[in-house]
Amino acid sequence: MKVSVQVPATIANLGCGFDCFGLALPVYNVITIEETIMPGSGIEINILDNDSDNIPTDKNNIVYKAIELLYNYVGQVPAELKINIKTGIPVARGMGSSASVVVGGLIAANELLGHPADLDVLLSIASEIEGHPDNVTPAFVGGMTISSFDETGVVTYRNLPWPKEWKVTVCVPDFELSTQISRSVLPECVPIKDAAYNLRRVGLFVDAVYNKDCELMKLAMSDKLHQPYRMKLVPGLNSIMENLKHEENVLGCVLAGAGPSIAIVSNGSDTDNIKNIVSDTWNNINVTSKIHTYSVENQGAKKI
Repeated sequence: MKVSVQVPATIANLGCGFDCFGLALPVYNVITIEETIMPGSGIEINILDNDSDNIPTDKNNIVYKAIELLYNYVGQVPAELKINIKTGIPVARGMGSSASVVVGGLIAANELLGHPADLDVLLSIASEIEGHPDNVTPAFVGGMTISSFDETGVVTYRNLPWPKEWKVTVCVPDFELSTQISRSVLPECVPIKDAAYNLRRVGLFVDAVYNKDCELMKLAMSDKLHQPYRMKLVPGLNSIMENLKHEENVLGCVLAGAGPSIAIVSNGSDTDNIKNIVSDTWNNINVTSKIHTYSVENQGAKKI
C-alpha cells in the first residue's frame, strides 16, 4: 500500500502572533509512504527536488521521527517503509518546510495504520515535534489559524476568516536561517510593557481580519517579542520595512516565521511595486531573492 499527501507551506507569527498565528500558502511538499513487501528491507528515505544538502536520510529524518511516534502510539514499530519527500517548499526559509513534512508523514502513516488517530492526536504529535502548533495547525486545516496547546499537549485552534482580497507577498532570500539559530537570539524574559504591546496587537489583528479593516491591520501587524531581536539575522530587513512603511496598499511587513523570508500583506493592489521595493533594497546589499505573491490556501493537507 502506498499513500501520498500534499501539504501546504505555512507562515507563522505574522508579527504580533508569536507562536500562535499561522497562515497556509499554495506552495507544497508531497510525502509518500509505501509499505515494502521485502522483509528486512528496513527504512528507505529519498529526498526529491531538494534545495538543501542538510536533510538526513536515515532515522534522524524528521518525517521518520513523526511516523515512529504515531506507530508507538498504537503500540507498533515502523519496519519496512519507503518514504519519498518531494520538496516544493524552500528549506530553512521560514515557510514551514519541517512542519509540512511532519504533517504529511503523520497523515500518510495514519492511513497505512487504518486511521487509529484523529486530528486531535495528530495535532498533538506534530506540535510535540515542532515545539509549538503555529505552523502545523494551518498545514493540517488550511487558511488562517490561531492555536495554542496546554501542558498535556492538547491543541486548541480556531480558523479566522482571512479576507480573499488580502494577498501575501513572500520574499525568499538566497540564504538559509535555521529555526534553532533564530530562536537562540530571543531573550529568556521580556519587559512586561512589550508583552502587553503584543497582547493589544493580537486583539486588533483578530478584529481586523474579521472586519476586513485595512487601517486597523496596519496597526496590528507590529511586534516587540521576536522581530527586534531577529533583525540582525536578516540583512536589509529594517530598510525593507522602512521603505514599505508609506505604501498605501501595504498592510504589514513581517518576518515569515523565524525568517529569513519576509512576508508582506497587502490589499491586493500594485504588488509589482512591492516586489520592486524589496528586490531593489536587497540588490543594494548583494542579496538575491525570489519573490511571489499568493492568495491564502484554504485547504490543508490532502491525500493525492
